[in-house]
Amino acid sequence: MFMSARDESISTSTSLLERARQDDQRAWNRLCQLYSPSIYRWARQCGLQEDDAADVAQEVFSSLARTLPGFRHNDSGSSFRGYLRTITTNKVRDHFRLRSKCPTIQRDEDHSWWGHDAPHDVVDDETTRSELAHRALELMKTDFETQTWTAFIRTAVDGQTAGDVAAELGMSVGAVYVAKSRVLHRLRSELDGLL
Repeated sequence: MFMSARDESISTSTSLLERARQDDQRAWNRLCQLYSPSIYRWARQCGLQEDDAADVAQEVFSSLARTLPGFRHNDSGSSFRGYLRTITTNKVRDHFRLRSKCPTIQRDEDHSWWGHDAPHDVVDDETTRSELAHRALELMKTDFETQTWTAFIRTAVDGQTAGDVAAELGMSVGAVYVAKSRVLHRLRSELDGLL
């Protein structure tokens, strides 16, 4: 399957960030769809109530709109996800400061969760990656033909063999591998630089 005009307009995450820097509404919508749940979860993990976490998520995107032009993925190995997490942390701090409350800071044995140099919680990192991949797949689903998508799901997600999927869908084994490869390539492109 060849990329449609829609595919090209929602291409790689590097271009997604560039389009967002240029105030492309579709790019901003995609960023919001991909990251809102993670930002909300991070805010809730810091002790915010549901409504406050939703407000902080809005503030994060408002701040991102102002600061995204200054973000550079290459700078000292920075990731976009780490950048958003830092903004979220700052907005949560602002929330507590404005309400004159003292936040309960989650700490491990040696590092503060808030600390710039502290490693991110491994479980949280894996959860975030998994959530982003699932959201990106949901957003991409309609960009592929049904048979291509089904072949991908059956092999990559359900773990079925290419031979079984080929027999089930009336495809050649090679076509199943190609379908899986196309979707995985697109997923990598969608998330390139964001993870």
